[in-house]
Amino acid sequence: MRLLCALAFGSLLLPLSAYANDPSSYAQPDQVRMTHLDLDLKIDFPHKRLDGQATLTLDWKDPKAPLLVLDTRDLGIVGVDAISADGNATPLPYAVSRRDKELGSKLSISAPRHPARVRISYSTSPKASGLQWLSPAQTADHKQPFMFSQSEAINARSWVPLQDSPAIRFTYDAHVSAPKGIRVVMSALNDAKHPLNGDFRFDQPHPIPSYLLAIAAGDIAVRKTGPRSAVYAEPSVVGKAAHEFEDTEKMIDTAEALYGPYRWGRYDLLVLPPSFPFGGMENPDMTFATPTIIVGDKSLVSVISHELAHSWSGNLVTSADWRDIWLNEGFTTYVQGRITEALYGERQANEEILLSARALQKSIDKMPPNAQKLAPDPRSVGADDALSDVAYDKGSWFLRTLEQKFGRSHFDAYLKGYFDHFAWHSITTEQMLAYLKPNLIDKYPGKMSWDDVKAWVYGTGLPKDAALPDSPRFDAIDRERNAFLAGTLPAKKLDAKRWNTQEWLYFLDRLPDAPRLALMQQMDAAWHLTGTPNAEIGMRWYSHAIAAGDKAVWPAAARHMTRIGRLYLTIPLYKALVKTPAGLAFAEQVYAKAKAGYHPLTQQVVESVLAAAKAAHR
Repeated sequence: MRLLCALAFGSLLLPLSAYANDPSSYAQPDQVRMTHLDLDLKIDFPHKRLDGQATLTLDWKDPKAPLLVLDTRDLGIVGVDAISADGNATPLPYAVSRRDKELGSKLSISAPRHPARVRISYSTSPKASGLQWLSPAQTADHKQPFMFSQSEAINARSWVPLQDSPAIRFTYDAHVSAPKGIRVVMSALNDAKHPLNGDFRFDQPHPIPSYLLAIAAGDIAVRKTGPRSAVYAEPSVVGKAAHEFEDTEKMIDTAEALYGPYRWGRYDLLVLPPSFPFGGMENPDMTFATPTIIVGDKSLVSVISHELAHSWSGNLVTSADWRDIWLNEGFTTYVQGRITEALYGERQANEEILLSARALQKSIDKMPPNAQKLAPDPRSVGADDALSDVAYDKGSWFLRTLEQKFGRSHFDAYLKGYFDHFAWHSITTEQMLAYLKPNLIDKYPGKMSWDDVKAWVYGTGLPKDAALPDSPRFDAIDRERNAFLAGTLPAKKLDAKRWNTQEWLYFLDRLPDAPRLALMQQMDAAWHLTGTPNAEIGMRWYSHAIAAGDKAVWPAAARHMTRIGRLYLTIPLYKALVKTPAGLAFAEQVYAKAKAGYHPLTQQVVESVLAAAKAAHR
């Protein structure tokens, strides 16, 4: 059970035993902890699997511990050996437990003599939850197959046997064999000039948690964007991506000026095929990104500033378990806003803040009370469930409140000190608060009470005095939207020619859940939103048009759903369609065509939406 806040205040860096009971992991780090991972893998595209060995360097904590317990999911274990100092292998008895739907299977290795290294030989399943295998036809250039990982939240165990908990950090190196002509990249330092000879080696000298372990392989070209940054993507995409992300080096410089040096060496970007289920994944040294943010005007590059910000909040200072994930995402969303403001101006930063805040205001009261808290009650939230808007948007709102109460200069100094103090550690909410109290709250008395801090972290909903920035442009859009909905302002008279992406999103986000059909048809006739290449606008437009009963948009919505596998941009359309029997039937047809191109995580979510809708329509 998690230590209570009062206990945590006695020590800022808790002993590892405090993290021994991560409910999302079988690992027992109070008995033994992995400190280094040595991977030797072969990529087998025809069989959609990785074959190889994982050698774990171990730090035995309990002299009486009989077992090494690891997390696995659908791995084929071939054998387990203790590796002596001179490299000799001695087989070890092991057992794989029955598969749990969420956690996978516990791998228990009998090791009473406490070997310093243990090697597991294994192969992955073609259906590994953390890997997606694409045929050439499913890629942008249709020439080579493609494979990529997504380890967050607890999917690393589906491609590597390890202690799959954010509390456990380890360094790693890897040797990966691949077909010639294929480039392999990992969440480590990558060599843009590496020959495509099928033999790749990687080294990650900094300790990372398992969810940041990443690999990808395919027809990948490279375009330099700065002295310590580059874009990796399929050849037909890399030029557009490099142009869109040409400000990457400026982003790094901006973040360094605020919060101290970038400590990872390089910050490269891999633009994945459209099936990638997330906007971005902050894998160290190599952020994985969706192509849906490449729209030509840099209006969606805040995804990149977000993933870069993780280099401080999340990768450098990590939440100790998934209950504390707001320490990653809330802090990162705050830092993202600061980078956006510095590079693209206060107007864009404030508009992005308001977009997320208004969405949270609309949804938070509909959540279960415990899900409304930044730090939910212990053992009550699954690993994937923890990654909600509360962690991102309520968390960043809390930090903006601290900035407002204490002043930007004082808050910046606090935050920089926080990153320095906890660098390379995984911490709990209570440790964060234990640092916050003397270094900000008590240091500048009278600015904010401790009860107000606890209300933000442990309370439900949003505090009544939660402040938001002003946006005259959004205020004007509110007035135009109200007039349009009232029928006093025709769609063609909207001042939308001057709207940027954020302003279009704000207009659409605040339409009624089910607008009148005639208004949606008028809107489309005036502004031609059906078929938009901007996926953020498309997701909102199709969702509202479907809810209004406009079947004319269904074919274009289906193309959007088939082309894009990003959960955030796809699931709302399924949810809109399945509300009617006819829509459900159409959604099932779309999914049948799109399924093969979806990531396993996307398949899982879509199938749950369809199953729930079928039950509701019976």
